[in-house]
Amino acid sequence: MKGKDQKIFLEALDELEKEKGILKEELLETIETALLAAYKKNYGERDNVKVIINRNSGDVKVFSQKKVVEVVENPDDEISLEDAVSLKKRSKLGDILDLEINAENFKRNAIQNAKQIVVQKVRECEKRNIFNKFKEIENTVVSANVRKTDEKGNLYVDINGLEAIIPAKELSSVDSFKQGDRIKVFVGEVEENTKFTKTFISRKSEELLRGLLKLEIPEIEEGIIEIKNIAREAGSRAKVAVYSNDENLDVKGACIGKNGLRIQSVIDELGGEKIDVVLWDEDIKEFVKNSLNPAQVLSVEIIEEDGENKKISESEGEKTDKEFEKTKIARVFVKDGQLSLAIGKKGQNSRLAARLCGIKIDINTVEDNEI
Repeated sequence: MKGKDQKIFLEALDELEKEKGILKEELLETIETALLAAYKKNYGERDNVKVIINRNSGDVKVFSQKKVVEVVENPDDEISLEDAVSLKKRSKLGDILDLEINAENFKRNAIQNAKQIVVQKVRECEKRNIFNKFKEIENTVVSANVRKTDEKGNLYVDINGLEAIIPAKELSSVDSFKQGDRIKVFVGEVEENTKFTKTFISRKSEELLRGLLKLEIPEIEEGIIEIKNIAREAGSRAKVAVYSNDENLDVKGACIGKNGLRIQSVIDELGGEKIDVVLWDEDIKEFVKNSLNPAQVLSVEIIEEDGENKKISESEGEKTDKEFEKTKIARVFVKDGQLSLAIGKKGQNSRLAARLCGIKIDINTVEDNEI
């Protein structure tokens, strides 16, 4: 490595440290290790060899480490006291001396090898940095700038300098953006892959709605109000079950906000998606009743129906026995005029309510004269 090349090489490492945050010393140590491996491959496997790069000049030197002994039995690893003193006056028995090896051909190729090593190291560090940055925002809602949409409908976004892709299947049915739009996205699980960082990013996830509510409603962020469950059909409608131990708090009012400002901010971010705030209740009957809002429910009965599971017995030739499980169903009664509201368009209201409550819902009508 010529003097000029050495200087340019060290300056390049300084720039990498500034721009990429890759420590110069870490790079130099990596290069030394790789050059040592290359030397051993070409000149024989020896444990007492080391490669050193001068931190000031960039000069590459190869050393053989030898132990000072009285009688030399292994010339590759040992040096006599007499020879050692001739090289270093204060040498004594047992010392380890670094003796430079004349390896000009190897040193001439060192700069090219070092460049390749640095390129590989930079790629590895960039990959690690990207993973670490995504890991910091894992399972959170963050802001992103829209870059473009490809022909398959995938959305390319920028998250604090990180390029990310939201698959078309993770976009809401009403999501339509142009370059430069600032949107909120949910960053889910982050995995380190062999070639790149794998991230789950979504606008369709129920966790996006949960995160947006936390951002807009301080009582949720502070834990005063708890989100018990969310049922969402992205782009259309969602139901959110909320609860608070504070009996004096108007839970729904706090979530909706004065003049509906809090919930409207979330609705706007989701492109007009309707959001029903539902009071959670430990009594499943009351919870089901609340979840079917805006329909007025007269009464709710919890019934059980037999379900069948097959279980294989290991004895007597693996005979099949039948075990019966009970399936709970909420039988709901509404006035005839409330049926369409309870069921909702294409069954959406009852479907979301069932998911929110975790129970099947059977809606029945009652004639006025039966009340």
